[in-house]
Amino acid sequence: MKNIQPIILGIAGGSASGKTTVTNTIVDHLDPSTFSVFSHDSYYKDLNAFNGQKPEDINFDHPNALDTELLIEHVKNLKQGKSVDKPCYDFKSFRRLEITEKVNPHPLVIVEGILIFSSEALRELMDIKIFVDTDADERLMRRIRRDTLERGRDLESILDRYTQSVKPMHMRFVEPSKRWADVIIPRGGGNFVAIDMMLSRIHKMLEAPYEGPGRRQSDKILRKVIV
Repeated sequence: MKNIQPIILGIAGGSASGKTTVTNTIVDHLDPSTFSVFSHDSYYKDLNAFNGQKPEDINFDHPNALDTELLIEHVKNLKQGKSVDKPCYDFKSFRRLEITEKVNPHPLVIVEGILIFSSEALRELMDIKIFVDTDADERLMRRIRRDTLERGRDLESILDRYTQSVKPMHMRFVEPSKRWADVIIPRGGGNFVAIDMMLSRIHKMLEAPYEGPGRRQSDKILRKVIV
């Protein structure tokens, strides 16, 4: 298979910051044949990997809860033009499903998740790193809405997890990782000016000639920007 040397775009930010909205807005303006999307959430370890711990006792916001090594392996394979089998995770049962999703190489690979900048090995594979920066109160409200409607959880359990692990882990791992971002998008997915600027950059990079594996000439002028 021909090595297409894709652009790797990382989109990080706190829980419910609007990462998925930013991702969806970007891909809605791209040809479906040009990109693939990887959520770090798909790489949560199966409940059996936690030595009999109950879900309520597991810190799912700590990097150790995720199989980041597998994600790194998959991104490397895509950069080499190889297809991968992306895992599928069920948030209601906290189980990794037996089925997987086959993903073929594309010119653009988007990796999204709260902890993707915490791993140096994963960061080094990325050509552009975006951090979605949203107010903590707004993120909490969005998390409550998402977890009740989509993940079948009650308000008490959501708030308990937020105070016990989500907020502390955000301050320990997510917020400090902002310094690795090339672009910081305030106010989440509603910042269409910032997203338009990133879309313009992405289109230019997709059209630009390659300088080497995973790098394009136009990437040289991309530096840390706050939009």
